[in-house]
Amino acid sequence: MKFRLLSFVLLVTIYGCKKNVSQEEYNSKAADPKLFHETTTHLTDVIIHDIFKPPVASRIYGYSFLAAYEALVPGYPEYQSLGGQLVKFEAPLKPDSSLAYCFPLASIKAFSVVGRTLTFSGNMWDAYEKGLFEKYQDMGIPEDVYNRSIAYGDSVAKHVLAYASKDHYKEIRGYRYTVTNLPGTWVPTPPAYADACEPMWNTVRTFALDSVTQFRCPPPAKYDLSKNSKFMQLTMEVYNIGNKLTEEQKATAFFWDDNAFVTNVVGHAMFANKKMTPAGHWLAIVKTVTTDKKLNLMQATEAYTLGALSIYDAFVACWDEKYRTVRIRPETVINNNWDPNWRPFLETPAFPEYVSGHSSISAACGTILTHLMGANVAFTDTTEKKYGRGVKSFKSFEEAYWDASISRVYGGIHYRDGVEEGTHLGEKIGENVWQRAVTRKNRETVARN
Repeated sequence: MKFRLLSFVLLVTIYGCKKNVSQEEYNSKAADPKLFHETTTHLTDVIIHDIFKPPVASRIYGYSFLAAYEALVPGYPEYQSLGGQLVKFEAPLKPDSSLAYCFPLASIKAFSVVGRTLTFSGNMWDAYEKGLFEKYQDMGIPEDVYNRSIAYGDSVAKHVLAYASKDHYKEIRGYRYTVTNLPGTWVPTPPAYADACEPMWNTVRTFALDSVTQFRCPPPAKYDLSKNSKFMQLTMEVYNIGNKLTEEQKATAFFWDDNAFVTNVVGHAMFANKKMTPAGHWLAIVKTVTTDKKLNLMQATEAYTLGALSIYDAFVACWDEKYRTVRIRPETVINNNWDPNWRPFLETPAFPEYVSGHSSISAACGTILTHLMGANVAFTDTTEKKYGRGVKSFKSFEEAYWDASISRVYGGIHYRDGVEEGTHLGEKIGENVWQRAVTRKNRETVARN
């Protein structure tokens, strides 16, 4: 009898503690950005596990962060929806202003629903989400507020997924590119000789670009194997650098490799390693700098979202350039014309050379971060440490994205004009997202160094 009475008292005490938690207190706990940072990392882990190609990974990030942002915005009056600003995107229905919500909970629910839906490994989400939402339940959020917030997050996720379903992605699944074998054009490269990656990516809907051709790159150097031609100079530069790489150049190439599926050949055996994608690397940088600067949940979500949108648009514009020029890779030129045994330091990706995707997406996201946080923000990037690639420190986002750009020349997979023009393209893409996707009602409050 005493045991039953004691149990009843404990239950009443626990219930009473939860019931007495104020709205300000549970919202403050829920708005700690730590759980959101952890969940963004989980999405990256799933993307790596599922081996999504870099452009496809950028799509997953773009819609997931858009959902998180839109579900969080109603709780921050100084911010506004991206509805009516992004291409063909309408704002989700607003929550009932007469009722209480926990918008950080709604936001992470929207993010996880979209992330789970657009990836394959649901089992990786099951255990993670169970632990995640138990943490929110332990914050003392009233049951009606909790359920209402979860429902709102679900509704925003469904709204964003409906938007995603009309971006032409499904229509280009399974499309295969046919090589022309014309002089100077791309062909599959060793060791895997893989099919061309996403040759129709330029047909997916953009977020902020009016069209994929809004920012055209200048034509690449004309394919010309004569000794003094511009093309031959560019090719010989790659060849010569590759033959005498310094340890620092090797480290830089490795650091920014971000090849989602690296092929290894040992004798007659072939196996692959899963690694970070280019988009995942830069969104990990967003996590690093927003954590370093102790930005609140809304500020961090803003940075993630604008960064992800810019990366996605950069992939679309870059891929349009790649499959319009269909430029041959350095490895093929060198192997076919004077050194059949030469191999680049990094594995050549399975798509045309011009312009560099790493350069484009890095500059796009770096431009956004420069707008949000300043031109002279120093940070240490530890993204690649878990893959044995070390850490690198940078004085600014611009320094970081130019480092990513030149790394592709060190890796032997791009010509210099391909990385430089890719960087300039990315800067324009990032600037366009910044101008088109206005998150704050009074943007002049964004401090820049």
